[in-house]
Amino acid sequence: MGWFSDDSDQAQAYDQVVNAPHKAELSHELIAAAASYEAAKAYEKHVSENGQPSSHEKAKEILAGLTGAFVDRLVETKGLDFVDKERAKHAAKKQAEGALADSGDY
Repeated sequence: MGWFSDDSDQAQAYDQVVNAPHKAELSHELIAAAASYEAAKAYEKHVSENGQPSSHEKAKEILAGLTGAFVDRLVETKGLDFVDKERAKHAAKKQAEGALADSGDY
């Protein structure tokens, strides 16, 4: 994987979040790190199958959708509240956009 290594904080957060029991107490920071990791993997798959998006803005839109979908799925399966959900979405989007900017890929 290009953006986050398998031993990155985001990868470790992803493992912790997806393996947490139902209704676990998860911080929005932990969820955001997991979501940004998942979004980076999904974005790289999207790019390999469809090519680069037409613009940096389009790439950011794709990442926002991918992080949001991961957070929504967690909210449904882990029983998080609205505030945690919105904080996690915001933080995940920022982390994923930062990784996109650092990579130079869009």
